[in-house]
Amino acid sequence: MSPPLITHLYTADPSAHVFDGKVYIYPSHDRETDIQFNDNGDQYDMVDYHVFSLDSLDAYADGASSSLEAPKVTDHGVVLSAEQVPWVSRQLWAPDAARRKGKYYLYFPARDKTTVFKIGVAIGDSPVGPFVPDPEPIPGSFSIDPASFVDDDADESAYLYFGGLWGGQLQCYQKGNTPADYDASWLGPKEPSGPGAKALFPKVAKLADDMRTFEGPVQDLVILAPETGEPIDADDHDRRFFEAAWMHKRGGTYYFSYSTGDTHFLAYATGDSPLGPFTYAGRILEPVLGWTTHHSVVEFQGRWWLFHHDCELSKGVNHLRSVKVKEIFYDKEGKITTVKPE
Repeated sequence: MSPPLITHLYTADPSAHVFDGKVYIYPSHDRETDIQFNDNGDQYDMVDYHVFSLDSLDAYADGASSSLEAPKVTDHGVVLSAEQVPWVSRQLWAPDAARRKGKYYLYFPARDKTTVFKIGVAIGDSPVGPFVPDPEPIPGSFSIDPASFVDDDADESAYLYFGGLWGGQLQCYQKGNTPADYDASWLGPKEPSGPGAKALFPKVAKLADDMRTFEGPVQDLVILAPETGEPIDADDHDRRFFEAAWMHKRGGTYYFSYSTGDTHFLAYATGDSPLGPFTYAGRILEPVLGWTTHHSVVEFQGRWWLFHHDCELSKGVNHLRSVKVKEIFYDKEGKITTVKPE
């Protein structure tokens, strides 16, 4: 396993993008806290975001010579903090970024003044900010872990994927996909279970041209079991969606990847449309040191890379994580593998 990319800060949930020939990483910024670990995630008490960049990943390529020096990672400093966002009370969790029509957008989840998670957006003219936040969350948004995806069609159609169980509150929206459907009785480490119960779906919304609002209603992103063609069972914790949505595209195939949460896998599903449905296809990362696992997948300089995190640097402290990267591959059928095909 590769060493941490960033060692002067604790960083997690890395959203990596390639802009103008350089890799930019938009992670969470973990910090020390006296808050005790709990299944609600209160110990993940982040208050700001940094952006990092690097020009090369050659030292982390499969089979790379040990003599290759690790690339310099530039810390561009704090680009957004909780105190800049009027609606936020606490917990700036996993962010993502997008570029469309010359502007850069930083998407982030946080608790509002009533402690309900919403998703905000901040806008900048550069991939490293400064980012100016909208004064209110995106109308119709809820839960956590926004992941933006700009397609390669003529319109540069853009989508926002989101959702997270337990502390991320996704289970509180079983009545519908609007903030008005929030049911506080489902707060905590709860989710559907039992015979016949189906897993809760991640959410997706098409972004409007302004990239700051939804063009239409929030929809379920359906993930199907390949053996049945039906939605994954709620009790199938090895495959059901928990959090950490990510979308990438290779050829004409869309790859939706995610964390299974309490079983600690990174899994993925494939489909022919950014709105789904998707069919479960396998795992891209086995459990690492630490409870959470969260990632991104990006193509850079002709190779594909998985950015993720673990708790090696903090010696296993769950809320003090560090970003890592490894090369991944595709076989002839388009399935993701961590071993280079022959």
